[in-house]
Amino acid sequence: MKTKIALIGSKEFIERVQASIAPNLNHIELVPYIYREPQEASKHIKEITPCDAVLFSGALPYFFSKQACRTLSVPVLYLEQDETALVTSLLYILHHHQIEPDRVSIDLMDFSFIDHVASDLHLKNPPPYVMDYKERLPHNFNITEYTDFHRQLFQAGKTELALTSIHAVYDRLVDLQIPCMRMIDPAKSLIRAIDEAHSQSLLSKRKAATIAAARLSVQEWDGEHEHLHKLARLMKGTLQKSEDDTSYTIYSNRGSIEHFMESTDFPSLFQLEHPVLAGFGYGHTAAQAEANAQIALSFAGKVDSDGCAFILNEEKEMSGPYPDKNKKQHLKNDHPEMLSLAKQLKLSPANLSKIIQFYKSRSSRDFTAAELSDYMQITRRSTERILKKLVDNNSAKIIGEEMTYAQGRPRAVYELTFPIY
Repeated sequence: MKTKIALIGSKEFIERVQASIAPNLNHIELVPYIYREPQEASKHIKEITPCDAVLFSGALPYFFSKQACRTLSVPVLYLEQDETALVTSLLYILHHHQIEPDRVSIDLMDFSFIDHVASDLHLKNPPPYVMDYKERLPHNFNITEYTDFHRQLFQAGKTELALTSIHAVYDRLVDLQIPCMRMIDPAKSLIRAIDEAHSQSLLSKRKAATIAAARLSVQEWDGEHEHLHKLARLMKGTLQKSEDDTSYTIYSNRGSIEHFMESTDFPSLFQLEHPVLAGFGYGHTAAQAEANAQIALSFAGKVDSDGCAFILNEEKEMSGPYPDKNKKQHLKNDHPEMLSLAKQLKLSPANLSKIIQFYKSRSSRDFTAAELSDYMQITRRSTERILKKLVDNNSAKIIGEEMTYAQGRPRAVYELTFPIY
């Protein structure tokens, strides 16, 4: 299966990538999301369909979307501007327009790029008219200031051309009939950023698949076994009782454990009749994960007798105690598009919300009806009815099938196609 990367950028940037870069990507699919101005980039976050990573065209759209990106469960990166882009652009201007660097006004991410380039190239007359935006993001940034910066210098006769790294500024300068050029992002930099997004997505999936163990200790287990089995289901794990009958261990994977701890179900771990102490451990082997969980549990016992949890990962990094603060509980789905879709499919908002949470908890985009049925704790027939409605509405699609047994019909493999973030 191809790695799917959501690419957020201006129209010109997207068109360039699709024309010159995308055709040569064998194992990567780029899904474009276009904005007119960088401040609008955050609006696309809620429109992103299931993907493996998100890549912004630059620092500006990324910083304007940083808050919204907290809802994403996949790696988020941006194309970093560097000295290579500046040198390539100045060389293009010198070669094609015969304009010296000191007659060019420039806006870019970091003023230090100018100093580095001037030093490396031994420029006698480095560009004197430079405006950066590193320290202005995201609250003190105003596109009009950058447009006026270039316009005033040109009208005063101090410059012959404006070099901008902000596409919206370029469009405004063109309207003002001021000679200008966009900063050139070298093809190698674009390919490197896409490859990094691909690598981060694979790393994220491997990390999510790391073996995990949850060690639970409570003063009295009588009457809590049903609750424990429910917790094991929520963690997508298996429950085992210790030999000394004083604790239980749930074996799962890191992705499922982390999703559980971020969900509204996590507080239920501490809502038993007696205080619960929990230790979560991650490891490359089941033995390592269990040992780390036991160490984390011992820390929980030293900190809070009223119940808490610690995490110890495979790098021996400890975090906790949890819950260290009240987590927001999203008990209702009030997103207009989700409510509209739920109504259209004749699904309850709760069921639709469960499907979305199921999808977010997975390291893979594809799934089967059996996996969804197990997560939602409903019958296979009910699950297949829901999936049929989604497919008929083009909100899900069948992307393949798998044959898990020598006999019987192959099982369909699905992928959602509506925004889930």
